[in-house]
Amino acid sequence: MSTPLGALDLIPRSSGDDTGTAVRNAVDLARQTERFGYERYWFAEHHLNPGVLGASPAVSIALAAAATSTIRLGSAGVQFGHRQPLATVEEFGLLDAAYPGRIDLGIGRSFGRQKPAEAPAAAPAARPVAAAADAYLKQRGGGPHATDERAGNGLLLPKQYDVSRLLTTAGDKIAAHLSLLQQPGAYTPAYEEQISDVLALLAGIHPSGHAYPGEGAALQIWILGASGGSSATVAGENGLRFVASYHHSPSTVLDAVEAYRVAFKPSAELDRPYVSVSADVVVGETDEHAAVLASGYGPWVRSIRTGAGAIAYPTPAEAALETWSGEERALVKDRLDTQLVGAPGTVADRLEQLRDATGADELVVTTITHDHADRIRSYRLLAEEWDRR
Repeated sequence: MSTPLGALDLIPRSSGDDTGTAVRNAVDLARQTERFGYERYWFAEHHLNPGVLGASPAVSIALAAAATSTIRLGSAGVQFGHRQPLATVEEFGLLDAAYPGRIDLGIGRSFGRQKPAEAPAAAPAARPVAAAADAYLKQRGGGPHATDERAGNGLLLPKQYDVSRLLTTAGDKIAAHLSLLQQPGAYTPAYEEQISDVLALLAGIHPSGHAYPGEGAALQIWILGASGGSSATVAGENGLRFVASYHHSPSTVLDAVEAYRVAFKPSAELDRPYVSVSADVVVGETDEHAAVLASGYGPWVRSIRTGAGAIAYPTPAEAALETWSGEERALVKDRLDTQLVGAPGTVADRLEQLRDATGADELVVTTITHDHADRIRSYRLLAEEWDRR
């Protein structure tokens, strides 16, 4: 493969399956993608979702590493809105010790309590909804774009999803979730400080102590970003690898990549910017077959964006029974329009378009179908087609 492909797994639970089935499917898919020639297998971190079970990237990596031998395994990414740099370095240090040379530490941002300018006498257990909404909007890159656009090579850059709509309907739930994810009164440090702590702990130069295990671990560090904000800047200024998200924030992918490249400074590990770009993909035997396999995606995205949390992934038959209002269709339009669905050649063409528009060094694809066998086949068909190019 001229441009390496990686796989991103959320550990989805399909309707009718239990947690054990979902976990076993994730481990099996890691084995299969290794056999198909994928470069990496990454696990996302999500919480409090009935249909997405990837709550602990480190645990998921350990399970997959024990069942594979060559594929790189990592997080995409650890959520630093509520996780500590020290604990993360220690966890991934253990993984590196057990599976040396195979572990990627991908770090993302997630919303969390920010330290107030003037700390109150008693910090609240949960951030007020209005403040949580403001922080979340800032981290997601602001308001929506006016219209759909296309990059120079035709890559679709849809109107940006308006996060304020989710916060209007689910702000109280988001604030309650935050109270479960963070200790009462805890706050999230500035992202650049957290990344600095990670790098210092790995290098053994942190002024407050040493990470045992973790210090000296040969991890590849990746920063995940959805816009041209601080994640892209932090990645560039520290000379780290960067992952830009087309799969969940397609409207801002070019902004993210450009901000990273502008900020990039050579480091001991990288002498030039290095970018991976993510995409939602479903490959079938034909375009029509793939469309059927992907039909559960709309209801699944709608469940997330209405604040219910990701539902168990529906069958095509279940998806066909769903009713849609015009407002609901608009709610998921950007994700449906930018999901790459079709026969192997169709999807590979669109992946090449995404690669060329972003200048990506690697691509990472995430595929969810109801049936595990269809998911495996999608990854296999794509790998075979990609290898012919």
